[in-house]
Amino acid sequence: MSFEETVRTHAADLYRYAYWLARDHAQAEDVVQEALLRGWRAFPRLRERAAAKAWLFSIVRNEYLRAAGNRAPDAETLDGLEIADERPELFGLEMRDALAALPASYAEPLALQVLGGFSCAEIADMIGATEGATMTRLTRARQALKRLVAPREHKAGRT
Repeated sequence: MSFEETVRTHAADLYRYAYWLARDHAQAEDVVQEALLRGWRAFPRLRERAAAKAWLFSIVRNEYLRAAGNRAPDAETLDGLEIADERPELFGLEMRDALAALPASYAEPLALQVLGGFSCAEIADMIGATEGATMTRLTRARQALKRLVAPREHKAGRT
């Protein structure tokens, strides 16, 4: 597959991921544009064309970090994040808002899995973590999301 075909195939996913990282349309466009320029220059040296998608996502992530001053997401925990079924301000949250409420170290692997369709091993390689740590982050992110977006039970129905 040529570089142009590869970009056409993955451009929407790359932009969605860049937007998720930047939370700003203009910055996401800039990040993708710079990433594609870097990718275009390096594409002839890419040995495994089947890995082009993960390779481009990694370039987008690196370009975002470069633009953000190399601030990688901290290895945060969910310990300080209050997630309770009784919090009325969380009722009716959209998934985007719920993802934004998660620590970046949990939300990023989940976004790569959902937006990019990457395996746990691919995500671990992209974010520089072990596969076990990535699986833990994905599990904790899913558990936290369930608590954030699950509809509240009616108080009358509780025991």
